[in-house]
Amino acid sequence: MFGLATAAARDKSRGMAPSANPSLAATLRLASPEATEALAEALADVLEPGDTILLEGPIGAGKSHFCRAAIRHLLSREGLVEDIPSPTFTLVQTYALSGTEVWHADLYRLSDPAQIIELGLEEAFETAITFVEWPDRLGTAAPLNAMHVTLSTGADEDVRIARIHATDPRWNKLRALLPADIGVMPDV
Repeated sequence: MFGLATAAARDKSRGMAPSANPSLAATLRLASPEATEALAEALADVLEPGDTILLEGPIGAGKSHFCRAAIRHLLSREGLVEDIPSPTFTLVQTYALSGTEVWHADLYRLSDPAQIIELGLEEAFETAITFVEWPDRLGTAAPLNAMHVTLSTGADEDVRIARIHATDPRWNKLRALLPADIGVMPDV
């Protein structure tokens, strides 16, 4: 469904020993919008309260598509069906699940990092499952334990490249979702 290139695979092909650094890094080729949705749904299956996904990439790279697919999947597991609009104009949309909330923030229009306090994002980072588009707007308020997903367009119109990077051990739970060769990755 999606292809994987990892730093460990590159090191192995160059005859280098894998790094002992416990960070997670992977580059995935997503051949279609459905592949992007499949990755978002697989990730959603392991998310817990306090998990934050920071999504970066240019306009049109698929950040909102990824978030909506993950949120739709989380809701469907509880038998819920809701419209999942982009929070481009509202800045934040929230969704109630049993035991937690899901927050989807699009900070493209955020004019001052101090506004994250008004939005309640600092608390959401601790207690909710949070997706943040345009996380550069957070400045120093970006959670250090967040996973970074950078999306970019590929050679074909529907192809996306997803670069996943996380350094917090909480994201080791993601290793089981990605192909077996993900191993221990050096920083990228």
